Amino acid sequence: MRTVGCLIFDGVRAFDYAVIGEVWANRSARPGLPAFDLRVCGPDGARVRLGGGLERVPDAGLAALADCDLVVVPGIEDPAATRDPAVHAALRAVRAAGIPIASLCAGAFVLAEAGLLDGREATTHWAHAPELARRHPGVTVRPEVLFTGGDGLWTSAGVAAGIDLCLHLVRAAHGQRAAATIARTMVTAPFRAGGQAQFIPTPVPDEPADDPLARARAEVLAALDTPWTVRRMAATALMSERTFARRFTAATGTTPLRWLLDQRVLTAQRLLEETDLPVDTVATRCGFGSAVSLRPVFTARVGVAPRDYRRAFRGREEGRED
Repeated sequence: MRTVGCLIFDGVRAFDYAVIGEVWANRSARPGLPAFDLRVCGPDGARVRLGGGLERVPDAGLAALADCDLVVVPGIEDPAATRDPAVHAALRAVRAAGIPIASLCAGAFVLAEAGLLDGREATTHWAHAPELARRHPGVTVRPEVLFTGGDGLWTSAGVAAGIDLCLHLVRAAHGQRAAATIARTMVTAPFRAGGQAQFIPTPVPDEPADDPLARARAEVLAALDTPWTVRRMAATALMSERTFARRFTAATGTTPLRWLLDQRVLTAQRLLEETDLPVDTVATRCGFGSAVSLRPVFTARVGVAPRDYRRAFRGREEGRED
């Protein structure tokens, strides 16, 4: 994977374009790195307007993508904007030729518009994920991951996750040392644990006080350390267990116990971000009982262990609490 094509067109994000250049610019003078050949390609080789008022004249037209070992599509400023059909046609030709393709951030919309993501898992920035799923129902959108893909087709989440994917592709093709060397040059981590689930804000919606389901949820949230069961929640709502479970799922789109677990994890996130409480105390307050019980659930949902999550959000080393 030496010759890399960066596909640009009007509306491409300048940051993502710059990331591709930082990763695959020719660094042959640096020990441990291949001599990459980065080719910036665009429709007809015409001047392209990038985000932020920047402009770039491509090195070559779209036909040059056929000679690349990898094609990378930067993120786009406006997923709703109309793209040049020639861009979609070029991507389909690249895919048909068996050349790997990767997209950064909202660049996944461009791949989906070209029909390349149907029947596949994909990701994008969490804020755009619902729109990607709505516009392209044939795509399984995974908003919780930093990047996803395989079989020659990858997508990544927002901004920094594009760096993660680029380094992953370098690592897969040229080994850990090459990826680590580039990461050090960029002053970034060669690998980040976790996913973008840790960056997604989840506000608690306002709910009517006279709604028995809302009342039950409010009581649960006020006492997460209680050993809640579906039967106990149903009694709070003055319903039978079966009726409560059915109505709860219809109203929220999830089961009572799954919702309870989500709320416990969300509360643990908030306490880890905003307090100095030991992880054992956080776990107890959220209904997990101990840090040992909290850790696997938290890691599975958020993508990192509680201590790593606190360190990332608070910017300082914590003691060995968990």
